[in-house]
Amino acid sequence: MPGKEKQRNERLRRTRTAVASATALAAAAFGLWTGIGAATTARAATAVPSPDHVVVVMMENHAYTQVIGSSSAPYINSLATGGATLTQSYGITHPSQPNYFALFSGDTQGITDDSCYSAGFSSAANLASEVIAAGGTWGSYNETLPSAGSTTCSSGNYARKHNPWFGFGNVPTSTAYTFAQFPSDYSTLPDVSFVTPNLCSDMHDCSVATGDTWLKNNLGAYATWAKTHNSLLVVTFDEDNLLSGNRIPTVLYGQQVTAGSTSSTKYNHYDLLRTLEDSQGLSTHAGNAASAADISGIWTS
Repeated sequence: MPGKEKQRNERLRRTRTAVASATALAAAAFGLWTGIGAATTARAATAVPSPDHVVVVMMENHAYTQVIGSSSAPYINSLATGGATLTQSYGITHPSQPNYFALFSGDTQGITDDSCYSAGFSSAANLASEVIAAGGTWGSYNETLPSAGSTTCSSGNYARKHNPWFGFGNVPTSTAYTFAQFPSDYSTLPDVSFVTPNLCSDMHDCSVATGDTWLKNNLGAYATWAKTHNSLLVVTFDEDNLLSGNRIPTVLYGQQVTAGSTSSTKYNHYDLLRTLEDSQGLSTHAGNAASAADISGIWTS
């Protein structure tokens, strides 16, 4: 009897331990879902996927029909075939510079022309400040930037008018890299990064074919990698050629983008900013992104 009682007590102890462990696990799971998981729940509600890395490239001054379907842009069109095309994507205004501020901060910040703004003039919320505040990582990669963090207005084919992050005091200049610093190990990229080609590579001063080739040679490997590494490439334009109602090409490519998909919903830079913010699970939205819509109908999940 003493032996049987001992065995019974041991079974009882094990049962109680198992119940306690299960209860603890359930409580932890509930806490995770209601606490840390709240951001995930909110993000899921937007139907925007959560890529590990996002790279956005802004090209220059071409209308939708000058690029999509053009024999001069075989690489961009290959991205469209393997990814998604927004057929009704629009810039906000003219000329170039206020469109960059619009995409980056949800507002043109009073910028109405292409003149050189004062570095750090604004403290308004923007994509970089929001990502950093949420504990994420941000970076910009700027072709022909004289040196990392330089706030010079122009240098050769480099133009600061295409780099709005220098206009914000809440964005560390240390996060502005030269394009030569774009990593070859893409897993080391920031959570969100912008790439700014110079005035030739972005089609501003050179041809569509020149810009298309630059994209293939410099970001083609990243695009291929993104397709199998839960990451995203966005190629868009600041404005059109002044002849198409500011309708611009916008192509998205990555693992969670449905290949060959299109959306005819009308979107603009504020909608793209909202989508980028929600892809990072941010609880805040800068400027006009607060009332903008997420890009939808192109995602695999």
